[in-house]
Amino acid sequence: MTELSQLEFSGDDVIVARLTGEVDLSNAAEVGDQLAGAVPNTALGLVIDLTATAYLDSSGVHLLFDLGERLQRRQQQLRVVVPEGGPIRRVLRIVELDATVPVVPSVEEAVEQIRAAA
Repeated sequence: MTELSQLEFSGDDVIVARLTGEVDLSNAAEVGDQLAGAVPNTALGLVIDLTATAYLDSSGVHLLFDLGERLQRRQQQLRVVVPEGGPIRRVLRIVELDATVPVVPSVEEAVEQIRAAA
């Protein structure tokens, strides 16, 4: 039994979503809907903090690419936070997520980047 992911949101102009647990085929669509629904049109963007995420499979990776495209169409920014050297960082490097969505080591840096780009 996989540990279901939990989402916690904060912020106003930049929404920060802290994702804990696992993201896989069983819950990626639901997590994606929750993330997309949490970003009002007035927000500058979304930061997804994967620091406490234990596992991310290909459906979770696809979700990040998809969300990046959806937000871009709405003129909003997406940043993904993954600590250096973590296993998820390696996965995201292999799939070259950072060619589409910037991957940064801290939430503070991610929020700063989004505000600076606005």
